[in-house]
Amino acid sequence: MKYLYLVWSNLKRRKMRTILTLLSIMVAFLLFGYLGAIRQAFSQGVDVAGVDRLIVRHKVSIIQLLNESYEPRIERLPGVANATHQTWFGGIYQEPRNFFAQIVVNQDEFLDFYPEYIVSDEHKEAWLATRTGALVGSGLLKRFGWEVGDRIPINATAWRRKDGAPTWEFDLVAVYEGAEQGTDTSQFFFRYDYFEESRAGGSGLVGWYVVRVEDPDNAAEVAAAIDNEFANSPAETKSEPEGAFVQGFANQIGNIGLIMTAIISAVFFTILLVAGNTMAYAVRERTNELAVLKAIGFTDRGVLGLVLGESLVLAGIGGVLGMVLAWLLISMGDPTGGSFPTFYMPADSVFLAVLLIFGMAFVAGILPALQAQRLQIADALRR
Repeated sequence: MKYLYLVWSNLKRRKMRTILTLLSIMVAFLLFGYLGAIRQAFSQGVDVAGVDRLIVRHKVSIIQLLNESYEPRIERLPGVANATHQTWFGGIYQEPRNFFAQIVVNQDEFLDFYPEYIVSDEHKEAWLATRTGALVGSGLLKRFGWEVGDRIPINATAWRRKDGAPTWEFDLVAVYEGAEQGTDTSQFFFRYDYFEESRAGGSGLVGWYVVRVEDPDNAAEVAAAIDNEFANSPAETKSEPEGAFVQGFANQIGNIGLIMTAIISAVFFTILLVAGNTMAYAVRERTNELAVLKAIGFTDRGVLGLVLGESLVLAGIGGVLGMVLAWLLISMGDPTGGSFPTFYMPADSVFLAVLLIFGMAFVAGILPALQAQRLQIADALRR
């Protein structure tokens, strides 16, 4: 720390070059932080998926339905604690761009399966007492400015009503909060009994089953037992951990992690060349001064540390500014206007950014620092 003033003075020597290098590093870390939030948004739900929950769907495709009679057969299998069914509704609110998940659930069991959804006792009682009631995430509530007591119309796309009406109406009676930051609060749940009595077709069919296992370590064995139970039936099943099921949706548009890694790698490689060039010029311009420092008592290691410290300050300031700016932009909310159920900077991005700062500082500064360390005083002063 006692040489920080000397390091800072060296950086101020060529102000324009330092500023441009800082801006380049800042932009790189801004992009890194923002892409980290986007990656987290695409994989939403994976981090908070229950390790003791399996998803059982039709073996061919999730759009193929299963029979409601599967539930007691699943619950009889060894290792299964409980099972409940859900169904995708897929309606439209006002216009197609207002997309959000609408899911039909068994209201008596649903909240017991998802402890990460926090619902007050008052709201829970209202939902269980209201046949047309809907349970809505706080994020979705904020997105559309809804309030408890509102009546929400959803236009059907697949599930028509028996009376021929194109619109299903729901009473917003309950709101859930997320117990963790990554919990999806953009969903809309409504009751299976209302859905079953009102739909025009498909009676007795459901979308998929959520199965809670007694021991998460035996989840693979339980999944295999469930699939064996319905093997060679008209509707065979595919059972998988909930995390894998959620990740499958993200992977439908490609390997998000690989795409993000490729972009970030290209950006940081370019910025690394810029930072390395800056440090190389800085050392070359101060060859005589570094020789003087050695002449008055600075050791080779001291000079090496001085140059690496300069590189660290340069990368540190640029990196911190970039991450802070990324955090401010992310805090302003989802740039798509609600397409991402969760949008925040994950903690692992911050930790990785710190490692990148030190890594960039070392790689950009090590060659110029070694060059400075090897300087011979007499040879340097003759230049």
